[in-house]
Amino acid sequence: MGAYDVLFRSVLSRMDPERAHHLAASVIRAIPRLGLTRLVRVATRPPASLAVDTLGLHVESPWGMAAGFDKDAELIRGLWALGFGHVEVGTVTAIPQDGNPKPRLFRLIADRAVINRMGFNNRGAAAAAGRVARERARRERPIIGANIGKSRVVEVADAIDDYRQSARLMAPVADYLAVNVSSPNTPGLRGLQEDGLLGPLMDAVLEEAGTTPVLVKIAPDLDDEAVEGVARLAVAKGLAGIIATNTTIRRDGLVSDPQRVEAAGAGGLSGAPVRARSLEVLRVIRAAVPADYCVISVGGIETADDARERLEAGATLIQGYTGFLYRGPGWARQILRGLARASARPTS
Repeated sequence: MGAYDVLFRSVLSRMDPERAHHLAASVIRAIPRLGLTRLVRVATRPPASLAVDTLGLHVESPWGMAAGFDKDAELIRGLWALGFGHVEVGTVTAIPQDGNPKPRLFRLIADRAVINRMGFNNRGAAAAAGRVARERARRERPIIGANIGKSRVVEVADAIDDYRQSARLMAPVADYLAVNVSSPNTPGLRGLQEDGLLGPLMDAVLEEAGTTPVLVKIAPDLDDEAVEGVARLAVAKGLAGIIATNTTIRRDGLVSDPQRVEAAGAGGLSGAPVRARSLEVLRVIRAAVPADYCVISVGGIETADDARERLEAGATLIQGYTGFLYRGPGWARQILRGLARASARPTS
């Protein structure tokens, strides 16, 4: 059992999950503030063999931090120091918002999973844009994606103008935009995945984004036919890629105490239980889009074997989040070392 495992079992697992996240964020934030970035990077820098060229960008490895971890673009440099080749900040909204009432984050340790109903708590796209601009101006940095969503106070009928405002602020400073229409924690949001609504939304964001690549993030709860439909629409509209998948509203197959699951209540489930469906969705999308189309796979990736499986199934880039809670700050390094070993094996 490693040092982080002991710390998690004895201390962090007994702490309120959101408080534990803020504690982890303070440590990550401290890495660059204490001038430790280069020192940490000695152990975490990925080998050149893992680099990926996609979206018109050179990404030093396929492994990145998914949206939701760094909601306000405050941890970019620290996460890069820990080994993440790209960092997707947000979800940010045009209008700052506090999110849903607490408690809103729950661990299911037996399932290596998390339920969250955070509700896009963030300080707004304007504030995030300034921080992203400063980080993007650095000579050495990760690729920075900006995940944008609907402000809660905005009605679904007015969602397009709301997304336009966020895209207008974030596109000039981010390396790519991710349009989030798949979180279960904002009323009406998932309805934007429907063909009649998604097309006009894509058109609006693309218009505001200019030359910045735009991707759409979809839910694992769409059936295969709907996934294929979104994939074809994304290609037809000229989106640069698809991110699959967000959290799930399903609760089947869990081994945690049902009363504990029920007590956690509504929200998106992430972590190991999403692994199988996320992989299925990746394969459906890959079969429906051109071979060089960017597909970012996220959901249930915790080990290097999980990461390798997604890449072999056709993922261009891969992301994680929940695994950080269970693996700790050495997680990205573990993934990268495993991928490097796999790529170095001779083929028969």
